Amino acid sequence: MALRSRTPRLERRVIDSAFHEFRVDHEQTKHLAVGTPVSSDAFPAGGYMWRVNYFPQGFREADKGYVSIFFELLSKAASVVSAICLVAFVKGKDGHLWSSYLADTSGVRQLFPGPGMSGWSAFVSQPDLEEHCLTEGHVTFVCAVMVARESSIPVPASDMGKHFGAMLETMDGADVSFTVGNETLLGSMAEATMPDITLHDIAPATFRVMLRFMYTDALPADSELGDSPSETMKNLLAAADRYALERLKLLCAQKLWEAVSADTVASTLAFAETYSCPELKNKCIGFFATGGGGDFKKAVLTKGFVQLVQQFPSIVDELRERIGGS
Repeated sequence: MALRSRTPRLERRVIDSAFHEFRVDHEQTKHLAVGTPVSSDAFPAGGYMWRVNYFPQGFREADKGYVSIFFELLSKAASVVSAICLVAFVKGKDGHLWSSYLADTSGVRQLFPGPGMSGWSAFVSQPDLEEHCLTEGHVTFVCAVMVARESSIPVPASDMGKHFGAMLETMDGADVSFTVGNETLLGSMAEATMPDITLHDIAPATFRVMLRFMYTDALPADSELGDSPSETMKNLLAAADRYALERLKLLCAQKLWEAVSADTVASTLAFAETYSCPELKNKCIGFFATGGGGDFKKAVLTKGFVQLVQQFPSIVDELRERIGGS
């Protein structure tokens, strides 16, 4: 019997960061009641949407005499979001960051899905803000979010033992050959009376790689994938989906995600939806949600995006929800 281990998370992580300037009219906001915020526009960082809430009279009565700054996670999240640091600076009159009141950024702040904020109640005193940081009646905050996220798609542990175990128990595949296209694979030295299975809708090259994976638990090296590695991975993922090889499917998804760009993200998203790969789909939607490294406009102007909308109109709603954080 093959033992299954819990799906491991790959340890390689990447840090996504974003800076956001938040300028507030001090004269119009300084008389707001305690606990009344002035909110920034939403901005993306780490695949999520955020905003900054500024409390001119403090977040609570206990904060009297200080202004408060809090970061709010707007996007829906399936699990805890690890923000390496949430940093807020206030600009001085000379336009430089006023380093006397840098917020404490030590440690990792865990933000949970749903309502909730993280920040500083006593960010800077109101007298110091007015004396050192007002420029033409405005105060400007420079806010930064750094989010740790997994760089890859989780892949189940090896299930090669399962494949061999099934063969030993049922003997399926021990005396059989496969006809794929014009090729016969396996069994070329066996008797002519052996069973023959004809497979349709799969290329011989793809079946060969799939069969190799089942026996070795390994994908070909990148140098063996030919002139179109992404197309090879797409064909292999489609075959893995058809024959219920989940580990192979996710390995292919990871390869496709590593190759995603503004030019290909829409077509990759459509492919993920076609072959029921939610892990790859989520990564592609996250690409749009974070602005695709500044290439959001380029991504939505591709032919692939037009075809995506035509083929899967419901994805537009998912994109809107993720990007808008509603």
